[in-house]
Amino acid sequence: MPAPSRDARYRHIFWDMGGTIVNTYPGLDAALAGVVRAHGDTIDDHDVALLTRRSTGAAITALSRRFGIPETMFREAEARLKQSWRDTPPPAMPGIHEAMAAISGLNLVVTHRDRRSATALLEALDIHVDDMACAPDGHPRKPSPAMHVELLGRHGLDPRDCVGVGDRPLDATAARAAGMHAVMLRTPRISLDNEADLQVESLGELLPWLA
Repeated sequence: MPAPSRDARYRHIFWDMGGTIVNTYPGLDAALAGVVRAHGDTIDDHDVALLTRRSTGAAITALSRRFGIPETMFREAEARLKQSWRDTPPPAMPGIHEAMAAISGLNLVVTHRDRRSATALLEALDIHVDDMACAPDGHPRKPSPAMHVELLGRHGLDPRDCVGVGDRPLDATAARAAGMHAVMLRTPRISLDNEADLQVESLGELLPWLA
């Protein structure tokens, strides 16, 4: 699939959630780094970020092996963080409301988060989406395009009118496998090999391609 030209316009967006709609990573990186520090070692949050931007599960495994700390310690820290989000949700990503308002079509979410927690988080941040597909509802996780395909069919959408926006390589892989272009929302100072057609560091950079 060729990269989009400056004349390209997308009517529908398939959003990843954590790290794309909601700025979850700073808290996650700090929580995992805190486990390392609590065990007497040192690590910079940015070093953790280099791991979590690929996969939280893989990051936990890597940190566990590197520092000899049981994975359960990291998973418990992650669970406590998510529990805290019920009362104090992480902030929305800058520019998300503007990007969602810029399209004439649908804002759709494809997430690994369970539907109840995803809905609660979106409501707490006053973010309104048209529909979502959640892996715990019985869909394969990304990089499978199954959730994208489900929403394409449910709403009768042409993938050529759609773009997938996410912050990890697996988001881009899933979107392109579903027949749509993909945008990678990059974390500054972190470069990851991915299949995205466009690389942006802020959601405001999306606006020229939305209609």
